[in-house]
Amino acid sequence: MTFVNPSRDDIKIILEQSDVIAVVGLSDKPDRTSYMVSEAMQAKGYKIVPVNPNADEILGEKSYKTLADIPFKVDIVNVFRRPEHTPPVAEEAVAIGAKTLWLQLGIANDEAAATAAAGGLHVIMDRCIKVEDSILLPAGKSNR
Repeated sequence: MTFVNPSRDDIKIILEQSDVIAVVGLSDKPDRTSYMVSEAMQAKGYKIVPVNPNADEILGEKSYKTLADIPFKVDIVNVFRRPEHTPPVAEEAVAIGAKTLWLQLGIANDEAAATAAAGGLHVIMDRCIKVEDSILLPAGKSNR
């Protein structure tokens, strides 16, 4: 089976209905892509939840060691990890009841996609959440 990302219309709905984005692999270094993308999404009004076992706080938000440590609901699990590290993240995303597993631009893993989809999550791979949000919701979310 060949994986196909949701349509742009569906991605727009996913973004409109999401408020909390857990970012797995969010770096505390401002020159890293994960930091820049998350900072931009935070500026658009999304709550960014860093998942990085080596940091206490990133972008002014408490950082968690794992997705399971987050004590509240997460809408999107946005992943900045190498493809071979994504299947366990998909399992964790299913376990915490996230709505969407989003693998950033350049990241794709069929096993992770199958796990997340089987768990009822939307799956988006090899797309930048910041780019998609900028294209689909340029004025920001209407419910913010």
